[in-house]
Amino acid sequence: MRRFGTLATTGTVDAVPARPGGRRGRAPGAAALPARVRDLRGAAVRGPQWLRFAEGDIVVVSGLPGGGKSTLIKRAAAGGGIDSQDVRERWERRMPGALPYAVYRPLVRVAHYWGLWRTLRSGASAVVHDCGTQTWVRGLLAGAARRRGRALHLVLLDTTPEEALSGQAARGRGVSAYAFARHRGAVARLLRAAEAGRLPAGCASVTLLDRASAAAVTRIAFPD
Repeated sequence: MRRFGTLATTGTVDAVPARPGGRRGRAPGAAALPARVRDLRGAAVRGPQWLRFAEGDIVVVSGLPGGGKSTLIKRAAAGGGIDSQDVRERWERRMPGALPYAVYRPLVRVAHYWGLWRTLRSGASAVVHDCGTQTWVRGLLAGAARRRGRALHLVLLDTTPEEALSGQAARGRGVSAYAFARHRGAVARLLRAAEAGRLPAGCASVTLLDRASAAAVTRIAFPD
């Protein structure tokens, strides 16, 4: 529900109203999406917005590489969330500039998942960066939420390939054409499922954001 610039949900999302699709929305007269799917694409956003989830819940942010996931997490998640990009950048600062990332990439991944595991083990609320192609990661997060009696929520950024490629160019780091195609396929499947009212396995809700609505989100909150 929308109150004072806040988009609120709970672990069961029973009280969250649905709205017809935005940019990729349904035709006039089509049935609204179920309450567990919130489509904020194309919404008229006035002022800063919060995405609120129950204390102890886990939120995973997915979308295309360069689509704004890291930007959203850094801006809105307390402590910067859990983002593999942050781990990579820390390792890059330690390594010789001439050393290819592929050489130490396994160490970056181990460090990222070690940090993720420690957070999940603590029982704290968490905002986690997810590329969308690794369904086993969402399965791990869903299991962790279930064990603590809480919920997993997906925030899915719907950006065009052109917007994502522009974002990659702006940060000075891209992915291969093959990897980008894999990401596009995975994100497209998640979007189609959400627009049809289907949730990824283990997820209690999906929130769909486009560039404008994502830019308006200033906090992902877990109030007591």
